[in-house]
This record gives sequence, C-alpha cells and structure tokens, in this order.
Amino acid sequence: MHKHWHRPKHRLGFLTVLLAGFMTVQAAAAEEHSIPAERQQELIHLLVQDCGSCHGLTLEGGLGPPLLASLMADKPQAWLRQVILDGIPGTAMPPWRPILSEDEVGWLVSAMQKGVSNER
Repeated sequence: MHKHWHRPKHRLGFLTVLLAGFMTVQAAAAEEHSIPAERQQELIHLLVQDCGSCHGLTLEGGLGPPLLASLMADKPQAWLRQVILDGIPGTAMPPWRPILSEDEVGWLVSAMQKGVSNER
C-alpha cells in the first residue's frame, strides 16, 4: 500500500541534525580549553568588574538582570553569546564584540552557566 514511504530519508535528516548537535557540544568543550588560564582569569575579572557594574558585583542583578548560574543554565548558549557580542539595542547592554573574541565569549557563557565566583 505505502510503497513510496520516505521514512529512511527522515531518519537520515534526524541523524544529521543529531550529529551536528553533538559536534557543536564537542566544539564548545574544545573551545573551553583553547583559552589560556591567564586569559580565563582576565575574563572572570572582566565579568565581575565590568559586567558587574550593571549586573551587580555579586552578579545578583542591578540595572541589568542577574547572571547567576541557576538562572543562566537553561538559557541557549547561542542566544547568550549573541547578546554579549552584539548587545541589546535600546538598552544599557553594550556590544562586547570589539573587545572580546567569539571564543572568549563562548568560554564566558560556559563559565556563567557553571557558576562564577567574584573571588579574585
């Protein structure tokens, strides 16, 4: 009856999407290791001091929303990276693209989602 059912093509498409997602996760993990330890400390300092000037020095909120791991963990990393890199027009959130690389922002997003201490 259903001689022309194209289910195998759909499975291939699903597997392609699944593989692409896995590769993205692997790239994110590799990206974490590509930032030297000294630069990681500089990025944490920037997060606490510069971002903290609006988001609170304890990252619990201020002019900007809180940047706590418990609130950031479920946010899409791509969206968070875009907000950091390009800012939010019409708000106090500036674009950091002129100062930070995409890899650095990816590392920062991962760090925020894991939890960042304001200890120096």
